[in-house]
Amino acid sequence: MSLRRKSFRDEADLRIFGEWIQDGSRVLDVGCGRGILLEHLVTQKRAFSVGVDNDPVKVAGCVERGVNVIQGDMHAVLRELPDASCDWVVCSRVLQELSNPSEVVLQALRVGRRVAVAFVNHGHWRNRLSMVRYGHRARNRVYPNPWYQSEPSNPVSITDFEEFCAHYGITVARREYLGGDWKTPRRLLPKLLAGYGVYELVRADKPGA
Repeated sequence: MSLRRKSFRDEADLRIFGEWIQDGSRVLDVGCGRGILLEHLVTQKRAFSVGVDNDPVKVAGCVERGVNVIQGDMHAVLRELPDASCDWVVCSRVLQELSNPSEVVLQALRVGRRVAVAFVNHGHWRNRLSMVRYGHRARNRVYPNPWYQSEPSNPVSITDFEEFCAHYGITVARREYLGGDWKTPRRLLPKLLAGYGVYELVRADKPGA
């Protein structure tokens, strides 16, 4: 596969984060993968962007793209950074792979003035139907493999995430829900009909929140 090729999953992030993140912003992308979003922000938004990932193959992809990357544990990197040292911290499609996602989000809110979080909604109606009808999770182009061939996963739904924000006093400044195609906006019954959720977060106690 070409290094420059983008999947439908990447396109959703590029469009939304490209609209939200201002030109010249300082951006930290935790769980940055192959650096596709980082490259986009550098070339299109003139952002000072740095990624963090623990996978050496993905870090090598970032290096080939010419973007700044740190190979290491995102928990450790976030703990070392000073308060409000970034304009944005991006956490895209990583929450479900973390052993302690709450720590990452709360540390990201300390480090970043704004935090962008994106995740697959496991409360989508197709996932619910698959469990009720067949007794197993849905197989699709997002999760094409059976559970025994998949990476560690801690599925999250829109309901789960919004309850988490309420519990920790996190303000949702902006949100966007996309349908199962990850393109079509879903404003009606998003907890059931949205396949992908994207949030802009700030701490409720921050000035201007």
